Amino acid sequence: MRDLPFPYVTITDQFGNTKNIGSAVEAEIWLVAHWPVRNADKFKTAKRACLDALAGEATCTSCRNAFIEAAKEAGIYITQKRL
Repeated sequence: MRDLPFPYVTITDQFGNTKNIGSAVEAEIWLVAHWPVRNADKFKTAKRACLDALAGEATCTSCRNAFIEAAKEAGIYITQKRL
């Protein structure tokens, strides 16, 4: 499986620790295993964007952008590395 790296996005976990997410694979793992709000619209959009990127049907940039929006919606967004 391709990792599809992108400039990292910093989020916070349930314990207040920060985590840098730097690829479509990492984003998908966090969305599936660690996401605090699973029924939100932007969560669903981000999950689809990651799956599409991993399938080669979308860019890692679109995955990253959707992940950022979902993190903001969930209240776990901290910052992002500039493109």
